[in-house]
Amino acid sequence: MKRAVRRQLWLLIVVVALLAAAWSQLRSDQQDAPGTLLPIKPDAITRVDLQVGQAPAEHYVKHDEHWWRVDQTTSTRADDLRLGELVRIAAAPVQNWTPVDSYDPAKIGLMPPQAKLDLDGQTLLFGGMTAIGQNAYVQVGQRVGIVSLRYMPRSAQSQNIKAE
Repeated sequence: MKRAVRRQLWLLIVVVALLAAAWSQLRSDQQDAPGTLLPIKPDAITRVDLQVGQAPAEHYVKHDEHWWRVDQTTSTRADDLRLGELVRIAAAPVQNWTPVDSYDPAKIGLMPPQAKLDLDGQTLLFGGMTAIGQNAYVQVGQRVGIVSLRYMPRSAQSQNIKAE
């Protein structure tokens, strides 16, 4: 009985040590993670301005849980699903961040940017695709992140959506 108790005690010590090591690694990974494009929560965003290439700029405002396209003189209901996709770009996971001066903006498609997305005053400039993988360059302030190409915004016309 004494030997069995000792064996169980050692087994318990090993299990606790492995759990502590796993917790420590997980915490370290979370601290080193690059995070998302913007620190704001998508549901809190109430204003979206989008400029894609040479297409006319699109301006949207959220009122009473619905999105409205606003022009200089009119305001019409917009596609809530499409705007939901645009605001979720704020939470796009970034693969890595690099200072903006590490790149030649023209070589990564940021001079001029292919798309400019402004979410509640925070600007995202979208550049070209990376050489490897289906990713795109995105400038946020003084740094450039790499995100999946699926987060590249498109104009309403390019998505065959009737711009109301």
